[in-house]
Amino acid sequence: MSLIKSISGIRGTIGGTVNDNLTPVDAVKFAASYGSWLIKRNNNSKNLTVVVGRDARISGKMVSSLVANTLVGMGISVIDLGLSTTPTVEVAVPLEKANGGIILTASHNPKQWNALKLLNEKGEFLNAADGAEILNIADSDGYTFAEVDDLGTYTKLSGYMDKHIDEVLKLDFVDVDAIKKAKFKVVVDAVNSTGGIVIPNLLERLGVECVKLYCEPNGQFPHNPEPLPAHLVDISELVVKENADLGIVVDPDVDRLALICEDGSMFGEEYTLVACADYVLGLAKGNTVSNLSSSRALRDVTEKHGGTYKASAVGEVNVVELMKDTNAIIGGEGNGGIIYPASHYGRDSLVGVALFLSHLAKSKMSCKALRESYPSYFMSKNKIQLTPQLDVDAILAQMADKYKDEDVNTIDGVKVDFANEWVHLRKSNTEPIIRIYTESGSQANADQLAKRIMDEIAEIAGI
Repeated sequence: MSLIKSISGIRGTIGGTVNDNLTPVDAVKFAASYGSWLIKRNNNSKNLTVVVGRDARISGKMVSSLVANTLVGMGISVIDLGLSTTPTVEVAVPLEKANGGIILTASHNPKQWNALKLLNEKGEFLNAADGAEILNIADSDGYTFAEVDDLGTYTKLSGYMDKHIDEVLKLDFVDVDAIKKAKFKVVVDAVNSTGGIVIPNLLERLGVECVKLYCEPNGQFPHNPEPLPAHLVDISELVVKENADLGIVVDPDVDRLALICEDGSMFGEEYTLVACADYVLGLAKGNTVSNLSSSRALRDVTEKHGGTYKASAVGEVNVVELMKDTNAIIGGEGNGGIIYPASHYGRDSLVGVALFLSHLAKSKMSCKALRESYPSYFMSKNKIQLTPQLDVDAILAQMADKYKDEDVNTIDGVKVDFANEWVHLRKSNTEPIIRIYTESGSQANADQLAKRIMDEIAEIAGI
């Protein structure tokens, strides 16, 4: 089965059979469930609008047509942005005074995948309760379609990525003049999706020379689209060959940002947020938030500036909720996701690029030197395959008890903070797996801690 239903939406592989893959029937069913939830949320209003946008996946146009026309069939009007990004749709929902939004993207998944990501009227991802309600509607086929005189309208609206750029350039801490004076040269790898349109356009507005790599939005991903070091060999080599100041990498829906130093080395996805937070906190006092699986470096930088750092459960909606609770001025996830409330509560690579280039320009440091100015931590990411018969919750409870004398957090699995390193254990929602993330002062120590914890779990589980 390749159809995954969760509170954050539905994703799956194109083709195959209904309920096993993301078929046209499944796309219609889930769009109708979202539409039904939206109508109920708005007291059965007949005057609702939803913004729809898609990344450049081969299946995007087909899935978008199904989703848009399903909403129209429910009496909901649709504003179709066409090729877009996740943060662009998030920005468009409140600007267009819409009641919700749907982004058609499977983020960093390969080209055979697609998904429906669902937004509320603020342009933010739905919370757990709302997501669960939509799943219940889908399970019960609990939706009603509009009669012919009550059908919604369909409007195409082009140019929203440029409007998104306008909004980014208006931000107080984006120093356009400093960036222009720095005369940066940047290589961009947008994995042949919509980042290939919007990131070069943003850089042009910032006076940055842009060398394009995989920027044709045709959905033919030239490498695994998750921006991990093993997938970024081509851009690393091109940055050095072009004598560029840095490389910029985004995933297909442009909500994750990875950076390459001028020598072709990885700046590190975890450090995208660290650098942007360092810049923002240097201009305004405040707090930060990331999730439990993100680097301790953000805490260190936050405390250096006199702020308070908090960690949320994994998941963007959880990060956003804690950011609101703590009045955080910047936050995000260690996968290169920057959430900057002065813009909007969603991961946004455009915001990340603009803040990072402002920081780099004003620091007058090279990308490599800036990276080396931060505390150096190393992560190890592993998983243990478990048999379905094993009680994963019980195993995690035993691990929490084993380390009860340490600093233990159990809001999302078990995280144990030691003096100089940490381990985070989480169970997968879709398969019998325990994920083991560790971080320490060296790669060897991170790997060693991971092995020790994995051996302990294996002993408890009897595997």
